[in-house]
Amino acid sequence: MQRGVRSTEELADLYRRHFGMVYQICLVLMKNVPDAEDAAQTVFRKAMEYPKPFRDPEHEKAWLIVTARNECRNQLKHWWHTRRAGEEALDTLTWEQPEHQEVWEQVAALPKPQRLVLYLHYYQGYTTGEIADMLGENPSTVRSRLAQARKKLKLKLEEEGYGQT
Repeated sequence: MQRGVRSTEELADLYRRHFGMVYQICLVLMKNVPDAEDAAQTVFRKAMEYPKPFRDPEHEKAWLIVTARNECRNQLKHWWHTRRAGEEALDTLTWEQPEHQEVWEQVAALPKPQRLVLYLHYYQGYTTGEIADMLGENPSTVRSRLAQARKKLKLKLEEEGYGQT
């Protein structure tokens, strides 16, 4: 194993600061806790092996987001995932905002590209331009996915009667 430029203390600090975000991204994409945990663990192993220092805190965060997305994509393409059972594990999702469980269930039901941009925009506070840069997408594509996600989410929540008194 190649050793990166980060000390054990730096890696522990990186983990403490960003594990929640990386784990939630993995959970949004993988849709089940065990696979999300595995993917998040792999992301931090890759951070440990990453040979270059991060330019600044934003570069560090962006690198973790992109690495998490790519790791989840790779795991989902693996033969094991193509021959597994469906998405019945959605019922076991846990989030930082348990008081909004109905909303999160609907977010988790969105298509993957829409889920990720919605999470990055509303829960991590990134602009559509920043998300486009991180994901290697056109900003108009990100805005379109975000608009589609909002529309689908609104319709689903209205059907469920969420927010009505």
